[in-house]
Amino acid sequence: MLDHYIFPSWMDERDRERVLDAESQFKKLWNNAVPGVIIYDFPSAIKSVLQEKAKGSNWEQLLDEIKVTEHAADRWKPSDKPGSKIPRPHQINALNAWEANGRRGIFEHATGSGKTFTAICAIKDALVRHEVVLILVPSCDLLSQWYKELKNTLSDIDVYYLLCGDENTEWEKTGALKSWTSPGVGKYRIVISTMDTACAPKFQHGIFQGDHIFIVADEMHRLGSKKRRQVLNLNTGARLGLSATPRRYGDPEGTTVLFDYFGGIIPPPYTLQDAINAHVLTRYFYYPQKLQLTEGEQKDWNALTNEIGKIVARCASEYAGKKDIFGNPTLKRLLLQRARIVKNASNKVPLAIRVLKEHFQPGQKWIVYCDNITQLNNVLRGAIATGFDAYEYYAEMRGDRETTLSYFNANGGVLVSIKCLDEGADIPSTTHALILASSQNPREFIQRRGRILRTAPGKLFAYLYDAITVPQVSQDESDKSLSIIMAELSRAIEFGGSAENPACITDLKNIAIDFQIDYNNIRNGGIEESVLLLGAVHLQLLDVLFQV
Repeated sequence: MLDHYIFPSWMDERDRERVLDAESQFKKLWNNAVPGVIIYDFPSAIKSVLQEKAKGSNWEQLLDEIKVTEHAADRWKPSDKPGSKIPRPHQINALNAWEANGRRGIFEHATGSGKTFTAICAIKDALVRHEVVLILVPSCDLLSQWYKELKNTLSDIDVYYLLCGDENTEWEKTGALKSWTSPGVGKYRIVISTMDTACAPKFQHGIFQGDHIFIVADEMHRLGSKKRRQVLNLNTGARLGLSATPRRYGDPEGTTVLFDYFGGIIPPPYTLQDAINAHVLTRYFYYPQKLQLTEGEQKDWNALTNEIGKIVARCASEYAGKKDIFGNPTLKRLLLQRARIVKNASNKVPLAIRVLKEHFQPGQKWIVYCDNITQLNNVLRGAIATGFDAYEYYAEMRGDRETTLSYFNANGGVLVSIKCLDEGADIPSTTHALILASSQNPREFIQRRGRILRTAPGKLFAYLYDAITVPQVSQDESDKSLSIIMAELSRAIEFGGSAENPACITDLKNIAIDFQIDYNNIRNGGIEESVLLLGAVHLQLLDVLFQV
């Protein structure tokens, strides 16, 4: 690329004039003779340090490495428009490794690290190969987001798009999907579908299957549920899965099926700490906020635990030798009821208002994650009554969600949300988050953290507040409610490990000490081994139930 900017003075008179002009301009700068420009002597101390650091460096080798990187970026960039975005080194490395793996594999990259753009680089390459691209997404929001992102990024080529799902019905016309997905070297074609639409028999039978199909699955872990696994029957060529958390927590069977289909993780994973170190994500502070179950909530939790214990004891013999110990519908119902007690602890709403009153500053952008519409409404009413500019955001809300996000981006305030911000919605300017409800599935809180850590102009840090629910203190040695705090701490330790404030770990240790829990055992991943059977059943079952 450099030869575009070299003017040899010995070959052409015009180039010779350019060289002389550049030389004259440089001399003026060097001699401090250009108006508006001040030249400072380079401090000798800094110069000495740089010279010392540079000793032993092989500059020719470094230049060769830079040339190789630039060549690889040029190889994978999705647009030839001047000034268009190019892939970062970790994205280039992932794409090269994926190609070396037969163009199959999963990118395990942290939320916010640019998985979508990395995939679009591969998609552009597939289009040039005259392949038909099939993109699967878990939600209608992501369907729209992918369509917009593709149109913006691939604007220098003519691409034809077919959207399937979210009231897009063109694909249902007889022969339409077969025509769109048939092999050929004509138009560039991309089909974007929700996963629920793609697993429908009509969609599956309508696809013209074969090696000419390049399938991309965003949040590919969502394809592991028994219903959505139907998509994995599609016969395709290249395959690419995207997820910050590709392993299905508590579902080894679903994980194995997905890994077999897509071709496993493309090493190395790009972790949250990698992204923070490379300034791809924002550094953050983490503040756990302890709250306690009320006496009544604790009694309800204990009563349900006793009922669950009786059923588990009975199921242990009924389901002996079988993988599925969760076949009892009563057990499922009781476990869900018990989980809701912790998620909807009555002290969470007052805690949310207290945190906002103590820490919110005008111009900041806060997201409060709630468990359900009742909790959301209570927080929203309390925030508005206290004088905050607060508004709701969730899938079934009345009003325009995009308008809500636009207002939030422009004006800040408090956005009270349910799950729909976990995967897909981009609000990079968000500065603060308060997590009131979180399942014990690591995927949920990893997604939420990554969404808050996206970079934005003027955003130096992000701030995460997390409601940690603890049980009533009991002297009863048979008390099983410690599984509550052990589960809560396992999540908090994941949050605190990469935070900028080490004091948060001290806070977590103090909580563990209060309940006579071995912090190191939890930190080292021992929670599923050390937690009582009922707690373990609780954690595993909840994830199985919510993998939809």
